[in-house]
This record gives sequence, structure tokens and C-alpha cells, in this order.
Amino acid sequence: MAGGGTAGGASQAAHLRAAYAAKSGWAGLVHNRKVFLIAVFASIGGLLYGYNQGVFSGVLAMNNFDNRMASAVNNTGSKGWLVSILELGAWFGTLVTGYLADKLGRKYTILTAVCVFCIGVIVQTAAFAPSSIFGGRFITGLGVGSLSMAVPLYNAELAPPEVRGSLVALQQLAITFGIMISFWIDYGTNYIGGVGSTQSEAAWRIPLALQLVPALILGAGILFMPFSPRWLVNQGRDAEALTVLANARSLPQDHELIQIEFLEIKAQYLFEKETSEMKFPQYQDGSFMSDFKLGLLDYASLLRNRALFYRLAVATLTMFFQQWTGVNAILYYAPSIFTGLGLTGNTISLLATGVVGIVMFLATIPAVIWVDKLGRKPVLVSGAFMMAACHIIVAILTALFHHSWGTHTGAAWAACVFVWLFAIGFGYSWGPCSWIVVAEIWPLSVRGKGISIGASSNWMNNFIVGQVTPTMLAHISYGTFIFFGVFSFLGGLFVLFLVPETKGLTLEEMDGVFGSEGMAAADQERQDAISRRIGLESYLNRAASNEKMNVEMMKEEA
Repeated sequence: MAGGGTAGGASQAAHLRAAYAAKSGWAGLVHNRKVFLIAVFASIGGLLYGYNQGVFSGVLAMNNFDNRMASAVNNTGSKGWLVSILELGAWFGTLVTGYLADKLGRKYTILTAVCVFCIGVIVQTAAFAPSSIFGGRFITGLGVGSLSMAVPLYNAELAPPEVRGSLVALQQLAITFGIMISFWIDYGTNYIGGVGSTQSEAAWRIPLALQLVPALILGAGILFMPFSPRWLVNQGRDAEALTVLANARSLPQDHELIQIEFLEIKAQYLFEKETSEMKFPQYQDGSFMSDFKLGLLDYASLLRNRALFYRLAVATLTMFFQQWTGVNAILYYAPSIFTGLGLTGNTISLLATGVVGIVMFLATIPAVIWVDKLGRKPVLVSGAFMMAACHIIVAILTALFHHSWGTHTGAAWAACVFVWLFAIGFGYSWGPCSWIVVAEIWPLSVRGKGISIGASSNWMNNFIVGQVTPTMLAHISYGTFIFFGVFSFLGGLFVLFLVPETKGLTLEEMDGVFGSEGMAAADQERQDAISRRIGLESYLNRAASNEKMNVEMMKEEA
């Protein structure tokens, strides 16, 4: 069992949870309503991420912004940088957050990210030259990237296993909600002062400034949220961790489920702490430099340890394929893409873009409700193949009619429908599920750093997609859709053959899934010793015995 105990301990714990009729899906969210509400609030970070992703595509299409920032907007290369510099900042933000999340805690890391985000938004809103937009978007990216890693980490560590996927998926639901409202806010403010040369600067400054409202709500409210129980155990604050778990599960602290979950977390922490002391006794003095070196060694262990490298490959490649589905090419340049599909006029292209936001948001709702019942793999594979098919069909229609959209309006609208179907495919699958996989596969000792690497893969590939898409659309036209379609198909094959299913497992049970069950006998012996020392083994045995007795009594009564 991950985190200590006998080899059968994990299955015993899982069986005990099943015996208590742990619910998944909507019933599980209602049953765990405290954790659900906390996760909903924390997922405001996802709303900021999504709103920021979506809002700029509409701003780029506004006449007033185009005139004021003409030197950047009218150049294909500069336009790519104008969009993608946020992703570059987010990439750096995720890497820094790996250390901060372990040092400051998940809660205060979210607060720090919000402060950085707000500075970037203010700089953009007050911009009068492209340089301010570039700088503001980079700073905003630092905050967005940090939130994209810290929020799913926080939600995953607070969630019970039966609804962990749903709670982490709330991040993506919040992202798609942010995208949706940003598209329609752009559509509405586009009319301020007129839609042509008379358009007011407020048309694009207002949608940028509105990001501050949810950011300030999240920054103030996160101070009242509980700490991650797993982070508390890592800091030696066991009593607080037990209190948080009991309150979150609405059960007394001495309840079997609470005690077993707490002891599983504690056993894993002790095992990893003792492992660190054995391997690196020279860095155990608690000084900044020692902690920094241990942090670097944790990053290095992701490459040296075979089981951790497997997780690293799953995390980084999952995010690689998520971005190369082309989703952010659609989100960032949707008005331009719809114009290229024959929908002429700024208002019509913005309207079609708004539909993308609606269908993606609605498609994400089933993922939140059913991902813990269906599992990660079938959802990811079906979504990948659906997106690939949409890309190929749009490419075929564009190849046939791109010179005559005006006389083939039916084909133009058909192409738009398949772009919307693509958004549905991403919304229910790779949008939420890729973040779920990346958030749940890591052991406690390197979880913050592991998620930061996975998230940084997301943002680096996001940056590259944002940078190259204008050039691809300009030079290879419908070949852009073929390119993204091929990568969507390859992503489905990757998950089908190389990514293990993780639904229903505790974060401490992931080791067995990723090949750590074959650990050296000495390590297994040490885990068993820890389990006996802290009472986890006896608790599991006693719980199993009580369960067996209850089953026999029920049979006699029947």
C-alpha cells in the first residue's frame, strides 16, 4: 500500500470505503457538500484562467484596440507574441509554484498568485502602448499559471477518492465558465461607442478590468478556507490535519474512515521523510539552503526513479497532447477562424465565438458529474477521437470551399458546427480529465513539484500553439486543422495504451498503479514497520473484522 502498511492494506481501505457506501458523481458531491463548496470557491482560480484565455480573442478583434495597438496587432509575428506571452509567464509561474506550494502551503500560494494576477490586469487595463500589454500579460500569466497548478492540487488533496475526479474537474468547469462569460462580455462591450471607427476604448478596457472582481473575491475568501490536510501532515501539524479531515467529511475524528485516511497520509509522509533522511542525511538541518537542495533533488528524483519518471512522462505528455488538440488555437483566434470559414463581419464572428464558450461550458458539466463513474481513460480516448474527426471534417470543407464560401453558406455553417462539436469534445474530456490525471498521480513528497512540471508542460505547449497558429492559418490554411487532427488522434492512442486508469484510488494508492509495488524488500519492510508503529495496520485489521461481523449478522437476520 502506498504510504505504509501491508501489501493488502490499500485494498482493505478501499473495501472499507465501499462498505460505507461511498458515493461518486452528483450523489457523492452532495454527500461531501462541505468539500464540494470549498472546491467550488477555490475554483474561482479556474474562472480567472478561463476568462483570461477567452477575453483576449475578442479584444484582438475590436476596432479601437486594433487602432491603438496597430503596430502589434497588424503584424502576424507580433500578434502571436501578444497572445502567447501570457503562456510564457504562466510556464514560469508553474515552475516557481512547485516550490512555493510545498513551502507556503497550497492556501497561501493561491493568495500570492491572486496578488500577482491583479498587478498584471491593472497594467493591461491602463495600457496605452503595446509594451504595456506585453508586460501586463506576462505578469498576469505568472498568476494564472500559478493558479492553474495550485487550485487542482488543493482540491485533489482535500477530496475523498470517490469524488476527487469531480472536484478537480470543477477547475475545468470554472475555466469553461470563464471562457463563456468572457466571449459574451466581449460581444456586449463591442457595441460601446459603436462597432466601427467610433468604438470607445471602454469596449476593451472594461472586459480586461472585470477580471479583478473574481480575483479579489478569491484572494479575500481563501484566507478563510482550510489548509490541505496532506500539507499539514507534511508540516508536522497532525492535530490540525485530523480536524480538517473530520470537518470536511462531516464525521467525528475517531470515526474509522477518518482515522484510516489520516493514518494513510501520515504513513506515507513518514516513509518519505525517513527515505530522505537515509539518502541525504547532510541536508536535514532545516536551513534554507538544505531545503533548497532537497527540493532540487526532488526534481532530480523525477528523472532518476523509474516509477516517478513514468508519472512524469504521463503528466507531461498528457498536457502536451491536450494543447496540441488545437483547443487554444480555437479559443485565442476564434473570431479570425470563423471569419476564415466565411462568417464575415466582426459581430457575426464574435457571436459564433460566443457559442464556442457556451457549448464547451455545457459539455464540461457531465464530466464533473460522471468522471468518477466512467473513469479517466474512456473519457479521454473518446474525446480525442471525436476532436480528431471534427478537425479532419473542417479541413475537408475548407479545402473544398475556402474560395467560394459566399456561394456555399451551408458548407460554411457546417464547418462552424464542427468547430462547436470540437469544443464539446474537448469540454467533456481533455479539458477536465487531463488536469485530474496530472493532479492525482503523485506521491506526497513530490506532489507539488510533479504537478508544477505537468502544468508547465501545459503552458509551454500552450505558448507554442499561441505563437505559431497565426502563421499556420496564414500559410497552410486548412492544413492547420489536419495538423491538429493528427495530434488529437495520437493523444487518444497515447492514453489508450500507455496511461493507467486511476479512478477510485486514494492518492496514497497510486504507487501500485505506477509500478512501485515492486519496491525493494527493505523499503516494503520499512513501510510495514511504519504502519505497525502508528497503528494503521491494527486499525485496518480491526475495521475489516468489524465489517465481517456486520456482514454475518446481516446474513443471519436475512
